[in-house]
Amino acid sequence: MTKIFLAGLAGIALFGNVALAQVNEKAPQGGSMTVTYKDDVATLDPAIGYDWQNWSMIKSLFDGLMGYEPGTTKLRNELSASNTISTDGTIHVFKMKNGIKFHNGREITAADVKYSIERVTNPKTQSPGAGFFGMIDGFDSWNAGKGSELSGVKVIDEKTVEIKLSRPDATFLHVMALNFASIVPKEAVDAAGEDFGRKPVGSGAFKLAEWTPGQRVVFEAFDEYHRTGVPKLENVTFEIGLEPMVALLRLQQGMADTLGDGIPPAQFMQVMNDPNQSKNVIEGGQLHTGYITMNTRMAPFDNVMVRKAVNMAINKDRIVRIINGRAVPANQPLPPTMPGYAKDYKGYPFDPEGAKIMLSDAGLANGFSTELFVYNTDPNPRIAQAIQQDLSAIGIKAEIRNLAQANVIAAGGEPDQAPMIWSGGMAWIADFPDPSNFYGPILGCAGAVQGGWNWSWYCNEKLDARAAEADSMTDPSKIAEREAAWRQIYVDIMDDAPWVPVFNEQRFTFRSDKIDGDGTLFVDPVHIPVNYDYIFSTQAK
Repeated sequence: MTKIFLAGLAGIALFGNVALAQVNEKAPQGGSMTVTYKDDVATLDPAIGYDWQNWSMIKSLFDGLMGYEPGTTKLRNELSASNTISTDGTIHVFKMKNGIKFHNGREITAADVKYSIERVTNPKTQSPGAGFFGMIDGFDSWNAGKGSELSGVKVIDEKTVEIKLSRPDATFLHVMALNFASIVPKEAVDAAGEDFGRKPVGSGAFKLAEWTPGQRVVFEAFDEYHRTGVPKLENVTFEIGLEPMVALLRLQQGMADTLGDGIPPAQFMQVMNDPNQSKNVIEGGQLHTGYITMNTRMAPFDNVMVRKAVNMAINKDRIVRIINGRAVPANQPLPPTMPGYAKDYKGYPFDPEGAKIMLSDAGLANGFSTELFVYNTDPNPRIAQAIQQDLSAIGIKAEIRNLAQANVIAAGGEPDQAPMIWSGGMAWIADFPDPSNFYGPILGCAGAVQGGWNWSWYCNEKLDARAAEADSMTDPSKIAEREAAWRQIYVDIMDDAPWVPVFNEQRFTFRSDKIDGDGTLFVDPVHIPVNYDYIFSTQAK
């Protein structure tokens, strides 16, 4: 039986409490890996996919101009060979590498870059990541459906693209490393139409070999990948439709290599207390916040007093106990290890009686009825029941809607479908280690669009302007000033209370005996949750 381990760990760096692996890209190739998931994959379109399950899959199928050193948050050139920046920080010129091909065999050009960025920011695409690109000149009119192109992106020649920003932005190169900035071939998108998410064509380390809905998705190595010796595995199989308990049993029997949905909560302590199993548990810190959204455009959550009352009603300590203490209670959107976290901010106390008084002052002394949407994989339904009980104690009757992850995400992306959502299983993990990343897509006006991830539909234009000002501080001497600006933005958001921040969770996953090594790439800070490109077999030659 093929044994698998993580590619040549040469050292560890630290970001916050997250261990970052330095890997050996020259490790041998060969072997396979099986990953289990309960739900089918929603999409593999990089402009659309934005959940825990498909994020790292998409990263292995596609490349952008920028990327990250494996296992780290250190940027590197990917499809670009170089990037020059104007003295005022507003013009980036990318020279692309020669000879890099899409999976369909065609070489990538600068025109593909322009097409891909225009596609993700076109309102017709309904990309949840469109707001990330708001600093590009011409974004506002293009994203509003006006004009024939995104004016800030220009093709200079076959291998050169210029991107002009409307303002300097400290996060721009990180944005160009996101999945949303992946380069796609227009002809493949046109041929597949709305099915491009199931017929993806990229330039990544793997290409799609099979997708049997409800059963399996299979990736195979792309032999012409531009990084020599990558990927390490010949193929990765995602087995779909396995309940977490069944998946754990398959792993214990040697029929799977890792649990995509994590260790089933009901079996967590049993696994941790068994020395033979606990040695294969991988724990990693995360820039993560789990939260409850309240749709600020739906009554009665359009009343800030109601939202504050809900914040005071939730017993976060009890919810943390439900997940065996694998988290700490949260009182603000940012996790404690993120720059900009407000250490002195106390948040809303757990105070059901005070919450009742606030509801009464809001004219709802008799409470009201609502719906709470939740991803239907354990422990999320149990957490939703705890939230339901807490709300009931102050007179709010919440009907729980247990749905597949994709259906919850779809409901949240509509302005009038989901009054409340418990984000567990889909909760926010930073796309890159910067406080701005917890704002734009999930709390900013640009994310409050159909198909977006701002499920509270919260839009504060004054805060948007302050956020843009903070991100224009690109001078290294202003790091502390920029961090302070973001800190105050999040404190002010909590005064509007569009969320109930509930907890900041650690990541635990479980690997079979076939998987050896440090395990850091299973909690990769960028290829969330797994960096499939650099896991390899010890028997490969």
